[in-house]
Amino acid sequence: MVSVEFVLYVASFAALFATAAVGAYGVLAKRNVVKKIIALTILGDTVNTVAILVGFRVSGRVAPPVLPTLKPSKEVLESFASTAVDPIPQALVITAIVINLAVTAFLLFLAVRAYALYGTLDYDEILRLRRGEGP
Repeated sequence: MVSVEFVLYVASFAALFATAAVGAYGVLAKRNVVKKIIALTILGDTVNTVAILVGFRVSGRVAPPVLPTLKPSKEVLESFASTAVDPIPQALVITAIVINLAVTAFLLFLAVRAYALYGTLDYDEILRLRRGEGP
């Protein structure tokens, strides 16, 4: 029999897949540069959430990845290994959040500069003006 936790775990991945599809659609289909940046941010946050879910334990007791003593016994280590959450995805996500913030700030800076130069945020219009085809 399938547990409720497992069903919620799979449903979370399905919801994240749908959110990633919306983000990818926004990046590929929208013409406005700011909308593309927002969609890229949604896509990056979705990937970070997937990374967190990969390190999550579905069933049983869950504990933080901290040993309770400095010199653990064999039983404590076995209990730790069976209940501790993997800290690697958490560390990677913290790093990815900082990188996403810096990339988003840089892209927004470029969007502001493009608007100042071309007077529009429409990607196709910016390309047309850049080629010198005029208004």
